[in-house]
Amino acid sequence: MQFDRPFGIVLIREGSEVGGPASPYMVGTAVRILRVIPYDDGRMDIHVEGERRFRIRELDEESQPYLVGRVEPVIELELDENDQTRDLIGQAKEQFEQLIQKIFARQEFDVHVKLPTDPMVLSFTIANMLHMENLEKQRLLETTDTAERVTTLMPILQMQNMEARQSNYYRIGSEDLREWITPN
Repeated sequence: MQFDRPFGIVLIREGSEVGGPASPYMVGTAVRILRVIPYDDGRMDIHVEGERRFRIRELDEESQPYLVGRVEPVIELELDENDQTRDLIGQAKEQFEQLIQKIFARQEFDVHVKLPTDPMVLSFTIANMLHMENLEKQRLLETTDTAERVTTLMPILQMQNMEARQSNYYRIGSEDLREWITPN
């Protein structure tokens, strides 16, 4: 925070997040701190933005009270821009726009959805916003093929779109409750 440097976040495979040994998944996200909200008791809410993915090549669990690793960037495969992938990306974008519209329409907001034009960024935006288990999101983070990621997201997106159409209620996830529940 003091030097405005990115740091890595990884999902823990097993172990404890605080106070004990932890075994992380080997692919994570380098993030930069956007905002810190301190509390009187010393806890903080830290808001970050992901910058890039990395793969852990070596872990050092002894030199610091937290995990330190030697990492390398995860490289995304080049997207084959043919009619089939353009159609897939277009369908995902349309389905996601509809879902966002339905969610906000329930709360009587009129919104205009502006999504990223880059297919890879769009795929991660959709994955971030959908209600999924962390392990599902981890698999998507590890996927290096944008078309494969979007293909994996489509059934989830379609299901959540159908659920939003059928009811005035939607499944609440941890992101919906973050202002109310503090894990610290």
